Amino acid sequence: MARSRWYRSRRPRRGRRRRPRSTSTDRRAVRRFLIALMAVLAFVAGPAFAQTFPPLTGRVVDDAHLLTPQQVAALDAKLAALEQQSQRQLVVATIPDLQGMPIEDYGYQLGRAWGLGDKQRNDGALLIVAPKERRVRIEVGYGLEGILTDALSQVIIQREIVPRFKQNDYAGGIDAAVDQLIAQLKLPDDEARKVAEQAQAGASKGGAPRFDIGTVVFLVIFFLFFVLPFIRAMRGGGRRYGSSPGVMIFPGGGWGSGGGGSSWGGSDWGGGGGGGFSGGGGSFGGGGASGDW
Repeated sequence: MARSRWYRSRRPRRGRRRRPRSTSTDRRAVRRFLIALMAVLAFVAGPAFAQTFPPLTGRVVDDAHLLTPQQVAALDAKLAALEQQSQRQLVVATIPDLQGMPIEDYGYQLGRAWGLGDKQRNDGALLIVAPKERRVRIEVGYGLEGILTDALSQVIIQREIVPRFKQNDYAGGIDAAVDQLIAQLKLPDDEARKVAEQAQAGASKGGAPRFDIGTVVFLVIFFLFFVLPFIRAMRGGGRRYGSSPGVMIFPGGGWGSGGGGSSWGGSDWGGGGGGGFSGGGGSFGGGGASGDW
């Protein structure tokens, strides 16, 4: 009997087998962690790191002067038709300078500053082109992440944008990407999800998704040199977080809220500028994809 108990105690216990996490789940978890870390960095960095964004003057904001007036007008007509049909907002922005930020951070903050998409549906999207840094990004609002996924956004960038940009055909790349984005956003949600799932399946066959190392390094450096010293100062001096000077406040009074006025770069944002076009107070959570050429 004693030997039998000893044998049973030595046998490995059987437990429930854990299902492996998908790469898409891992990527979403890492992305959420990076966004939360960026929130801390933005609150402690102060006005020295505030960004000045261009005003939202229309559905095409060509501050890098990559397009002719005729090309801008043609794109604007397409984007206006999309909004009229689906109520979803898609904006194209060419940026002369990312001001030293990774395009992922810049795109996320720009989308929130402009308040693209409806405040309740969060159905805005943003195509950003930064020719100086040779970077491009599709930024996706919360409400569109299920149909305009990271994988599908990456497919559009690699197939439609990058090959044309390498030939200095900026107008062609932007126009082709806008056509693909509009086609996806016009589909009924169930059909759009099927298209997104096919893109995800293709990405899964290609291996695990890659993360932008520049963003990770940027966040780690800021955490080490700004967040940790700030926390230590708070513990040592008994200062409360709310009493710190120069704290940057997010639109809507908190992280994750949509719309409202923003204090980015010392300017007042109302979700839009001239031309009769403005954002609807939509919110962004860092969804989308980036590329370079």
